[in-house]
Amino acid sequence: MSGSRQIEIYDTSLRDGNQGEGVNLSLSDKLAIADMLDAIGVMYLEGGWPGSNPKDNDFFLACQDRTFEQVKVSAFGSTHRADCLPEDDHFLGMLVQAKADVTCIFGKSWDLHVEQALRITAERNLEMIEGSVAYLKQATQKPVFYDAEHFFDGFKSDPGYALATLESALVGGADRVILCDTNGGALPHEIERAIGAARGHLPEIQLGIHVHNDGGLAVANTLRAVEAGVCQVQGTINGIGERCGNVDLTTIIANLELKYGFKCLPEGRLQGLTRLSRKVWETLAFDGPLGQPYVGASAFAHKGGVHVSAVQRNPETYEHVTPESVGNSRKILISELSGGSNVRAKLANRYPELQGKTSATNILEDIQDKEHAGYSFENADGSFDLLVRRHLGHFSPCFEPIYYRIYSPANESASDQNDVTIAGAIEASVKVRIGDEEILCAAEGNGPVDALNQALRQALQARFPEINDLHLSDYTVRVINSTQETAAKVRVHLEHTFEGGTFGTVGVNVDVIKASWNALIEAYHFALMQHRDFQSEQRDLQNT
Repeated sequence: MSGSRQIEIYDTSLRDGNQGEGVNLSLSDKLAIADMLDAIGVMYLEGGWPGSNPKDNDFFLACQDRTFEQVKVSAFGSTHRADCLPEDDHFLGMLVQAKADVTCIFGKSWDLHVEQALRITAERNLEMIEGSVAYLKQATQKPVFYDAEHFFDGFKSDPGYALATLESALVGGADRVILCDTNGGALPHEIERAIGAARGHLPEIQLGIHVHNDGGLAVANTLRAVEAGVCQVQGTINGIGERCGNVDLTTIIANLELKYGFKCLPEGRLQGLTRLSRKVWETLAFDGPLGQPYVGASAFAHKGGVHVSAVQRNPETYEHVTPESVGNSRKILISELSGGSNVRAKLANRYPELQGKTSATNILEDIQDKEHAGYSFENADGSFDLLVRRHLGHFSPCFEPIYYRIYSPANESASDQNDVTIAGAIEASVKVRIGDEEILCAAEGNGPVDALNQALRQALQARFPEINDLHLSDYTVRVINSTQETAAKVRVHLEHTFEGGTFGTVGVNVDVIKASWNALIEAYHFALMQHRDFQSEQRDLQNT
């Protein structure tokens, strides 16, 4: 632990992050993320560039009527144009009109940009930095931050001039000077050396760090900058941003709080980090990386039997922090690589009889055989649970599927379950047995799998109304042995939500409809048995 000093977190997801490929935040998206950042206690959020587009103008207008508990809203812009005075620059005027809590502008620190991008003299660039900061300080009467764009490249090219740009910002009255690795190619030792030079040349300076991830070193560079004395970290949630992205604030915050002992968020808010990450991914309609540090779905997932066995004895053997510290949870994965300890650990509370080695070994052998045939149980907890029930004699399904048929109304000819016409409207009929009663239902759907699902739901819902809460949330198909071409097997994975939870089931067959049907039947079996078990437990509690 290095101490408990405060590190300011400045989020740029709504501006920098919005520049990432495939990211297109609406106004409502930006306001929703702003509320998320406020809820977790981020100190600053950068809302956009006033005057650059109507959406950003509307964001700052909306923020004027909103009250945030923790976060301060920052408006972003640049130094004034070279051909005018600060007070005559349109975009500086828009920054003032934004009425944000903070203003942050960037300017050039690299002589290459001054000469070739701005095409002005080095002296004029210094005047623009000082004049812009001074104007905004006087016009807003609020804090002004200065982003020294390309500072580390500029420092390598001409250290004296790069430091002179920082001095101009300080003379203008900048409250924070943020050193930017805009191209994302700096190395950790270069970050440390440049920060040391800045602090040595300007002892009174309050520094921040803003790095991109083009060299894969954004987290390392940011941590090195904090070690070197910066007080503010700029970045984005999940590392979204242009090219290779910005530094991922979820990783930075977790490292700074859990490894360094610094304070980034209000007390107790760190546990909301995983939820924040996943809500932002959801808002972007992206699937976040499974292995994203701290907050990823696989960040605390264990698959190897030796690992699981050790974690059951002491989690520190394979976990560097507790999952709960960042609001995540441990996952025990089941596959052909698992050991009996995986099976026992995953289901110890639900099936205590699995503590015996024989049952766990038999289950594991069955899993290995099925995975060799193409199944995968890592994300199919529903199918895995049913497999365990079958081994332990607990499999008592609420219904029995008899057959299904798919029809194509386009030619009004019936086809059996191995002769499916995909084009056009699809109808399906399903026959099931519930007790001594056989029920036949037909339904139309948007494709054969949807038609089967609708027909099966109709057949069951009168006797089992709880299935109205069963909803398909994801459907994926993967070819297993592609070398067999059209004779290859496919694996269908279904994800359902049910009674506040999510579970997966899997089916494998050379026929994609048959594989889907098998996964669908597993989903209904699992949901109904889970509901029945819960009702039984509730009755037992009432009787005790």
